[in-house]
Amino acid sequence: MFKKEIKEEKAIVLDFLPNGYPFDTRPMHKKTPIAQALGKEHFIILELVPKRNVFLQPYEEVYMGEGKREKIHHIVGRIPAEKLTQTAQSELEAIIIDLVNKNEAKFVEFFNKADPINIRKHQIELLPGVGKKHMQDILEKRSEKPFENFEDIRKRVKLIPDPKKLIIKRILLEIRGEDKHRLFIN
Repeated sequence: MFKKEIKEEKAIVLDFLPNGYPFDTRPMHKKTPIAQALGKEHFIILELVPKRNVFLQPYEEVYMGEGKREKIHHIVGRIPAEKLTQTAQSELEAIIIDLVNKNEAKFVEFFNKADPINIRKHQIELLPGVGKKHMQDILEKRSEKPFENFEDIRKRVKLIPDPKKLIIKRILLEIRGEDKHRLFIN
């Protein structure tokens, strides 16, 4: 069975290098501008090449899906978190916070639909700082009534003061490749 390749339609620019990477030793006229960006839907870190004479700004949203692209010439490919520039690394968390805020329903749905991974571990336990007791509490509360938003989770599950922060920490952990399990990054 073939795994369907996940593709991002839109990305948020983390950093733009109009003269390419500083460690690129090729002559100036052969260097290409590079943008490091974070996919909006699957949090994939990508390296993009903008069209000629296009200057991108951090936090700018760019379309890179099928069809006509206004600002992006082509996608170089995925890059590991270690390859991010200092600027891109410093913008990463703020952009993730913004994306989680804008897609709250998607992440609340995780709390409502998370399943066991195997007989010993549950997806909810993969959230940083969440153990068996927290997980049992979440499962109990969601069986009474599905969670409506982060505030609802915070009020009903006393052991979890900030569910949004747990999601953000988990996404960062997955981006950095610190766990083999994937909840939010494909």
